[in-house]
Amino acid sequence: MMEDTRILGSYVHIGAMERAASLLSSLRRDWSALLGVFIIVAVVAAATLAPVLAPMDPYEQSLSRTLKPPLWSDGEHIFLLGTDHLGRDFLSRLIYGSRVSLIVGAFAVLLSGGVGLIVGLLTGYFGGKVDLVMMRVADLVLSFPFILLALATIAIVGPSLTVLIVVMSLRIWVIYARVVRGEALKIRGMEYVQAAHAMGGSHTRIICRHVLPNVMAPVIIIASLYLGRMIVIESGLSFLGLGVPPPTPTWGGLLSEGRTHLYNAWWVATFPGLAITFTVWGANLLGDWLRNVLDPRLRSL
Repeated sequence: MMEDTRILGSYVHIGAMERAASLLSSLRRDWSALLGVFIIVAVVAAATLAPVLAPMDPYEQSLSRTLKPPLWSDGEHIFLLGTDHLGRDFLSRLIYGSRVSLIVGAFAVLLSGGVGLIVGLLTGYFGGKVDLVMMRVADLVLSFPFILLALATIAIVGPSLTVLIVVMSLRIWVIYARVVRGEALKIRGMEYVQAAHAMGGSHTRIICRHVLPNVMAPVIIIASLYLGRMIVIESGLSFLGLGVPPPTPTWGGLLSEGRTHLYNAWWVATFPGLAITFTVWGANLLGDWLRNVLDPRLRSL
Protein backbone atom coordinates (compact mmCIF):
# COMPACT_ATOMS: atom_id res chain seq x y z
CA MET A 1 0.00 0.00 0.00
CA MET A 2 2.79 2.43 0.89
CA GLU A 3 4.53 1.60 -2.38
CA ASP A 4 1.34 2.24 -4.35
CA THR A 5 0.93 5.59 -2.57
CA ARG A 6 4.48 6.61 -3.44
CA ILE A 7 3.95 5.59 -7.07
CA LEU A 8 0.69 7.57 -7.25
CA GLY A 9 2.38 10.59 -5.67
CA SER A 10 5.20 10.41 -8.20
CA TYR A 11 2.70 10.32 -11.07
CA VAL A 12 0.92 13.39 -9.69
CA HIS A 13 4.25 15.21 -9.34
CA ILE A 14 5.25 14.28 -12.89
CA GLY A 15 1.85 15.42 -14.18
CA ALA A 16 2.22 18.79 -12.45
CA MET A 17 5.71 19.22 -13.91
CA GLU A 18 4.43 18.35 -17.39
CA ARG A 19 1.61 20.89 -17.11
CA ALA A 20 4.06 23.58 -15.93
CA ALA A 21 6.41 22.76 -18.82
CA SER A 22 3.47 22.94 -21.25
CA LEU A 23 2.47 26.37 -19.91
CA LEU A 24 6.03 27.69 -20.24
CA SER A 25 6.28 26.31 -23.77
CA SER A 26 2.99 27.97 -24.69
CA LEU A 27 4.20 31.24 -23.17
CA ARG A 28 7.43 31.18 -25.18
CA ARG A 29 5.48 30.72 -28.42
CA ASP A 30 3.14 33.65 -27.76
CA TRP A 31 4.95 36.97 -28.22
CA SER A 32 1.98 39.02 -27.01
CA ALA A 33 1.85 37.03 -23.75
CA LEU A 34 5.59 37.53 -23.30
CA LEU A 35 5.11 41.25 -23.81
CA GLY A 36 2.33 41.27 -21.22
CA VAL A 37 4.49 39.39 -18.72
CA PHE A 38 7.37 41.80 -19.34
CA ILE A 39 5.17 44.86 -18.76
CA ILE A 40 3.60 43.48 -15.57
CA VAL A 41 6.96 42.31 -14.19
CA ALA A 42 8.50 45.72 -14.96
CA VAL A 43 5.68 47.59 -13.20
CA VAL A 44 5.75 45.25 -10.20
CA ALA A 45 9.53 45.60 -9.97
CA ALA A 46 9.27 49.40 -10.14
CA ALA A 47 6.65 49.43 -7.39
CA THR A 48 8.62 47.04 -5.19
CA LEU A 49 11.94 48.83 -5.67
CA ALA A 50 10.49 52.34 -5.58
CA PRO A 51 12.78 53.56 -2.74
CA VAL A 52 15.78 52.40 -4.77
CA LEU A 53 14.66 53.47 -8.26
CA ALA A 54 13.14 56.85 -7.39
CA PRO A 55 15.86 59.50 -7.83
CA MET A 56 14.33 61.91 -5.28
CA ASP A 57 11.81 62.13 -2.48
CA PRO A 58 8.36 62.15 -4.17
CA TYR A 59 7.00 64.53 -1.50
CA GLU A 60 9.83 67.09 -1.55
CA GLN A 61 8.51 70.46 -2.76
CA SER A 62 10.35 73.49 -4.11
CA LEU A 63 8.48 76.41 -5.64
CA SER A 64 11.69 77.54 -7.34
CA ARG A 65 11.58 74.55 -9.72
CA THR A 66 7.89 74.25 -10.58
CA LEU A 67 6.89 72.73 -13.94
CA LYS A 68 10.43 72.05 -15.13
CA PRO A 69 10.28 70.25 -18.51
CA PRO A 70 11.72 66.76 -19.07
CA LEU A 71 15.40 66.31 -19.76
CA TRP A 72 15.05 66.07 -23.56
CA SER A 73 12.95 69.27 -23.64
CA ASP A 74 15.77 71.49 -22.31
CA GLY A 75 15.05 70.49 -18.74
CA GLU A 76 17.53 70.05 -15.92
CA HIS A 77 19.51 66.83 -15.90
CA ILE A 78 18.39 65.87 -12.40
CA PHE A 79 14.70 65.84 -13.44
CA LEU A 80 14.40 63.14 -16.11
CA LEU A 81 10.62 63.56 -16.51
CA GLY A 82 10.42 67.12 -15.24
CA THR A 83 8.60 68.43 -12.17
CA ASP A 84 4.98 69.14 -11.25
CA HIS A 85 3.25 72.35 -10.16
CA LEU A 86 4.80 72.10 -6.68
CA GLY A 87 8.33 71.38 -7.89
CA ARG A 88 8.27 67.67 -7.00
CA ASP A 89 10.28 65.24 -9.12
CA PHE A 90 7.76 63.70 -11.49
CA LEU A 91 9.62 60.45 -12.17
CA SER A 92 9.72 59.70 -8.45
CA ARG A 93 6.00 60.39 -8.06
CA LEU A 94 5.22 58.24 -11.09
CA ILE A 95 7.19 55.30 -9.67
CA TYR A 96 5.59 55.60 -6.24
CA GLY A 97 2.16 55.99 -7.86
CA SER A 98 2.48 52.50 -9.32
CA ARG A 99 2.35 51.10 -5.78
CA VAL A 100 -1.16 52.34 -5.13
CA SER A 101 -2.50 51.16 -8.49
CA LEU A 102 -1.03 47.67 -8.12
CA ILE A 103 -2.00 47.27 -4.46
CA VAL A 104 -5.58 48.37 -5.06
CA GLY A 105 -5.88 46.32 -8.27
CA ALA A 106 -4.38 43.14 -6.82
CA PHE A 107 -6.21 43.21 -3.48
CA ALA A 108 -9.53 44.16 -5.08
CA VAL A 109 -9.20 41.19 -7.45
CA LEU A 110 -8.27 38.83 -4.59
CA LEU A 111 -11.00 40.06 -2.23
CA SER A 112 -13.78 40.12 -4.81
CA GLY A 113 -12.57 36.80 -6.23
CA GLY A 114 -12.60 35.15 -2.81
CA VAL A 115 -16.09 36.40 -1.97
CA GLY A 116 -17.45 35.57 -5.41
CA LEU A 117 -15.89 32.09 -5.35
CA ILE A 118 -17.48 31.23 -1.98
CA VAL A 119 -20.89 32.62 -2.95
CA GLY A 120 -20.81 30.92 -6.35
CA LEU A 121 -19.84 27.55 -4.88
CA LEU A 122 -22.55 27.65 -2.20
CA THR A 123 -25.34 28.85 -4.48
CA GLY A 124 -24.43 26.56 -7.36
CA TYR A 125 -23.93 23.45 -5.27
CA PHE A 126 -26.81 23.73 -2.79
CA GLY A 127 -29.30 25.73 -4.85
CA GLY A 128 -32.70 26.29 -3.25
CA LYS A 129 -33.30 29.29 -1.01
CA VAL A 130 -29.56 30.02 -0.70
CA ASP A 131 -29.30 30.39 -4.45
CA LEU A 132 -32.48 32.47 -4.67
CA VAL A 133 -31.46 34.94 -1.95
CA MET A 134 -27.84 35.40 -3.05
CA MET A 135 -28.70 35.85 -6.71
CA ARG A 136 -31.27 38.50 -5.84
CA VAL A 137 -28.57 40.26 -3.80
CA ALA A 138 -26.28 40.01 -6.84
CA ASP A 139 -28.99 41.55 -9.04
CA LEU A 140 -29.37 44.40 -6.55
CA VAL A 141 -25.62 45.07 -6.54
CA LEU A 142 -25.49 45.11 -10.34
CA SER A 143 -28.44 47.51 -10.55
CA PHE A 144 -26.86 50.03 -8.15
CA PRO A 145 -24.73 52.70 -9.91
CA PHE A 146 -21.08 52.13 -9.02
CA ILE A 147 -20.11 55.80 -8.82
CA LEU A 148 -23.04 56.51 -6.51
CA LEU A 149 -22.00 53.57 -4.33
CA ALA A 150 -18.42 54.85 -4.21
CA LEU A 151 -19.55 58.41 -3.40
CA ALA A 152 -21.87 57.28 -0.62
CA THR A 153 -19.35 54.92 0.96
CA ILE A 154 -16.42 57.34 0.84
CA ALA A 155 -18.61 60.23 2.09
CA ILE A 156 -19.61 58.16 5.13
CA VAL A 157 -16.32 56.41 5.93
CA GLY A 158 -13.78 58.77 4.37
CA PRO A 159 -11.21 58.15 1.63
CA SER A 160 -8.42 55.65 2.28
CA LEU A 161 -6.63 52.76 0.61
CA THR A 162 -8.70 50.14 2.47
CA VAL A 163 -12.01 51.84 1.68
CA LEU A 164 -11.07 52.06 -1.99
CA ILE A 165 -10.32 48.33 -2.16
CA VAL A 166 -13.57 47.41 -0.40
CA VAL A 167 -15.69 49.70 -2.60
CA MET A 168 -14.25 48.23 -5.78
CA SER A 169 -14.67 44.67 -4.48
CA LEU A 170 -18.33 45.27 -3.61
CA ARG A 171 -19.19 45.49 -7.29
CA ILE A 172 -16.87 42.94 -8.89
CA TRP A 173 -17.60 39.88 -6.68
CA VAL A 174 -20.87 39.44 -8.55
CA ILE A 175 -19.00 38.59 -11.77
CA TYR A 176 -17.11 35.77 -10.08
CA ALA A 177 -20.21 34.53 -8.28
CA ARG A 178 -22.29 34.22 -11.43
CA VAL A 179 -19.60 32.39 -13.40
CA VAL A 180 -18.73 30.02 -10.54
CA ARG A 181 -22.42 29.36 -9.87
CA GLY A 182 -22.96 28.32 -13.47
CA GLU A 183 -19.97 25.97 -13.39
CA ALA A 184 -21.00 24.50 -10.02
CA LEU A 185 -24.54 23.86 -11.29
CA LYS A 186 -23.10 21.91 -14.19
CA ILE A 187 -20.53 20.00 -12.13
CA ARG A 188 -22.91 18.90 -9.36
CA GLY A 189 -24.85 16.88 -11.91
CA MET A 190 -21.80 15.02 -13.17
CA GLU A 191 -21.60 11.25 -12.64
CA TYR A 192 -18.46 11.37 -10.50
CA VAL A 193 -20.11 13.85 -8.12
CA GLN A 194 -23.20 11.64 -7.89
CA ALA A 195 -20.91 8.67 -7.21
CA ALA A 196 -19.18 10.59 -4.42
CA HIS A 197 -22.59 11.30 -2.89
CA ALA A 198 -23.55 7.63 -3.14
CA MET A 199 -20.33 6.62 -1.37
CA GLY A 200 -21.20 8.83 1.59
CA GLY A 201 -18.94 11.80 0.85
CA SER A 202 -19.72 14.93 2.84
CA HIS A 203 -20.70 18.18 1.16
CA THR A 204 -17.47 19.86 2.29
CA ARG A 205 -15.33 17.05 0.89
CA ILE A 206 -17.18 16.97 -2.43
CA ILE A 207 -16.95 20.74 -2.84
CA CYS A 208 -13.23 20.84 -2.00
CA ARG A 209 -12.21 17.69 -3.88
CA HIS A 210 -14.46 17.75 -6.95
CA VAL A 211 -16.18 21.11 -7.49
CA LEU A 212 -13.56 23.66 -6.45
CA PRO A 213 -10.69 22.39 -8.68
CA ASN A 214 -12.99 22.45 -11.72
CA VAL A 215 -14.09 26.07 -11.25
CA MET A 216 -10.64 27.55 -10.63
CA ALA A 217 -9.77 27.96 -14.33
CA PRO A 218 -12.56 30.51 -15.03
CA VAL A 219 -11.78 32.26 -11.73
CA ILE A 220 -8.13 32.70 -12.74
CA ILE A 221 -9.17 33.94 -16.17
CA ILE A 222 -11.58 36.52 -14.70
CA ALA A 223 -8.96 37.66 -12.18
CA SER A 224 -6.32 38.19 -14.88
CA LEU A 225 -8.71 40.08 -17.12
CA TYR A 226 -10.11 42.22 -14.30
CA LEU A 227 -6.71 43.25 -12.95
CA GLY A 228 -6.39 45.85 -15.69
CA ARG A 229 -9.98 46.95 -15.18
CA MET A 230 -9.37 47.43 -11.46
CA ILE A 231 -6.41 49.67 -12.23
CA VAL A 232 -8.57 51.73 -14.58
CA ILE A 233 -11.36 52.02 -11.97
CA GLU A 234 -8.88 53.04 -9.27
CA SER A 235 -7.37 55.65 -11.58
CA GLY A 236 -10.83 56.95 -12.44
CA LEU A 237 -11.84 57.26 -8.79
CA SER A 238 -8.55 58.98 -7.95
CA PHE A 239 -9.07 61.32 -10.91
CA LEU A 240 -12.46 62.29 -9.45
CA GLY A 241 -10.94 62.81 -6.00
CA LEU A 242 -12.49 59.64 -4.53
CA GLY A 243 -9.27 57.66 -4.23
CA VAL A 244 -6.35 57.79 -1.83
CA PRO A 245 -6.11 61.38 -0.57
CA PRO A 246 -3.07 63.56 -1.40
CA PRO A 247 -0.16 63.95 -1.03
CA THR A 248 0.12 60.18 -1.70
CA PRO A 249 0.91 59.90 -5.43
CA THR A 250 -1.48 57.84 -7.56
CA TRP A 251 -1.63 57.64 -11.33
CA GLY A 252 -5.21 58.89 -11.40
CA GLY A 253 -4.36 61.71 -9.01
CA LEU A 254 -1.35 62.74 -11.10
CA LEU A 255 -3.55 62.72 -14.19
CA SER A 256 -6.11 64.92 -12.42
CA GLU A 257 -3.41 67.39 -11.37
CA GLY A 258 -2.06 67.52 -14.90
CA ARG A 259 -5.34 68.39 -16.62
CA THR A 260 -4.98 72.03 -15.53
CA HIS A 261 -1.49 72.22 -17.08
CA LEU A 262 -2.12 70.54 -20.45
CA TYR A 263 -1.07 73.59 -22.47
CA ASN A 264 2.03 74.68 -20.55
CA ALA A 265 3.20 71.36 -18.99
CA TRP A 266 2.09 68.44 -21.18
CA TRP A 267 4.23 65.89 -19.32
CA VAL A 268 2.25 66.15 -16.07
CA ALA A 269 -0.78 64.45 -17.66
CA THR A 270 0.94 62.48 -20.44
CA PHE A 271 3.18 60.18 -18.41
CA PRO A 272 0.52 58.97 -15.93
CA GLY A 273 -1.81 58.31 -18.85
CA LEU A 274 0.89 56.28 -20.63
CA ALA A 275 1.64 54.36 -17.42
CA ILE A 276 -2.02 53.41 -17.01
CA THR A 277 -2.34 52.49 -20.69
CA PHE A 278 0.69 50.21 -20.85
CA THR A 279 -0.02 48.53 -17.50
CA VAL A 280 -3.61 47.74 -18.45
CA TRP A 281 -2.44 46.59 -21.89
CA GLY A 282 0.06 44.21 -20.30
CA ALA A 283 -2.57 42.82 -17.91
CA ASN A 284 -4.99 42.27 -20.80
CA LEU A 285 -2.37 40.50 -22.91
CA LEU A 286 -1.58 38.20 -19.99
CA GLY A 287 -5.28 37.60 -19.37
CA ASP A 288 -5.91 36.70 -23.01
CA TRP A 289 -3.10 34.13 -22.91
CA LEU A 290 -4.40 32.58 -19.68
CA ARG A 291 -7.88 32.36 -21.18
CA ASN A 292 -6.55 30.61 -24.28
CA VAL A 293 -4.49 28.17 -22.20
CA LEU A 294 -6.98 27.38 -19.42
CA ASP A 295 -10.24 27.30 -21.40
CA PRO A 296 -10.58 23.80 -22.94
CA ARG A 297 -13.13 25.06 -25.47
CA LEU A 298 -10.54 27.42 -26.94
CA ARG A 299 -7.76 24.79 -26.85
CA SER A 300 -9.89 22.51 -29.01
CA LEU A 301 -10.29 25.10 -31.78
